[in-house]
Amino acid sequence: MIKINENYKKLQASYLFVEISKRVSEFQKKNPDKEIIRMGIGDVTLPLPAVCTSAMHKAVDDLANAKTFKGYGPEQGYDFLREPIAENDFKSLGVSADEIFVSDGAKCDTANIQELFSQDTVIALPDPVYPVYSDTNVMAGRSGNFINGRYENFIYLDSTEKNNFIPDLPSKKPDLIYLCFPNNPTGATAAKDQLKKWVDYAKENKALILFDAAYEAFIRDASLPKSIFEIAGAKEVAVEFRSFSKTAGFTGVRCGFIAISKECKVWDKEGNSHSLHALWNRRHSTKFNGASYPIQKGAAAIYTPEGKKEVKDMIDYYLTNAKVIRESMEKLGYKCTGGDNSPYVWVKTGKPSWDFFDFLLDKTGVVCTPGAGFGACGEGYVRFSAFNSKEKTEAAMAKVAEFVK
Repeated sequence: MIKINENYKKLQASYLFVEISKRVSEFQKKNPDKEIIRMGIGDVTLPLPAVCTSAMHKAVDDLANAKTFKGYGPEQGYDFLREPIAENDFKSLGVSADEIFVSDGAKCDTANIQELFSQDTVIALPDPVYPVYSDTNVMAGRSGNFINGRYENFIYLDSTEKNNFIPDLPSKKPDLIYLCFPNNPTGATAAKDQLKKWVDYAKENKALILFDAAYEAFIRDASLPKSIFEIAGAKEVAVEFRSFSKTAGFTGVRCGFIAISKECKVWDKEGNSHSLHALWNRRHSTKFNGASYPIQKGAAAIYTPEGKKEVKDMIDYYLTNAKVIRESMEKLGYKCTGGDNSPYVWVKTGKPSWDFFDFLLDKTGVVCTPGAGFGACGEGYVRFSAFNSKEKTEAAMAKVAEFVK
């Protein structure tokens, strides 16, 4: 008889955003005439940059002509995209085009890379945490049992008001460390000296850092690092994930990439070192046929002068929304994090997260994300997303203000 992977039984409840969707759907059925303003899930609302759609249209035309038709492309991505990525995002950091792997998004990459590591790999996760980091390691069998709100085998890196939502180095030694800055969900950003502590720690302990930089385009403070490779030695102990989803609105068309330096080493059980770049290339080539040609053409257009301007305008638009959210909530007396170099505003509610979510939805029709869904340290907080229109953002904050009063 066919048997299931027993680790799936350890997953807790439904996936966070599925539960949110379920509750919103039930509310809508009971209140069909009430407007819902979604400030929860981090999905973009502005259309794709015109330069990207133009490039995609031309690429589709290429596929309709025998002379320019493209079939299977290189699994690692076309050079016309990898080279601009290296030139624009990593030129001064020493990351080359052949160290870039184009994919269908950072979510898939952050989920899939754990396949390269042993079953007994010790995982360190920030708390609050983007659920994909945790759930994929549960599926892989590394979590142990779920006891008192946490998995017994994970090392949790508490991110709280006390440490400004930047986790401290752990007392127990992990093998694999997940970090995300600007952070999802808290919106917190890390300074170079804070990241240096993690890079030095990883080098000392032969650990690997998985650095999720999906929101780097929102950083406007020039003193803040956009890449972990800005830290000396990071290429030896870290890989970086990037996404065009939030940078250029590619949530629906899907494209991102992972940067893995050839200097990065991992070890087998005999203590022999191996190239992580080579291992990922083997996995990537086996399980992935490459992002589609039109989508990669659209992504490459981001790096043109026109594309850079359109992307900056889009990010500025969402950052204006984030500022409205943060200032509105602070006026109501709530403590907030994020909303300046991040599209997320992390709000301390003073009550259980799901209670605040339900009350807000019921009274105002505004949807936020309960912090408890991101981990134990998220209890008592909610996340507001700036990915909406200016008009709806202002309307949502007006409704919240009326409700709170």
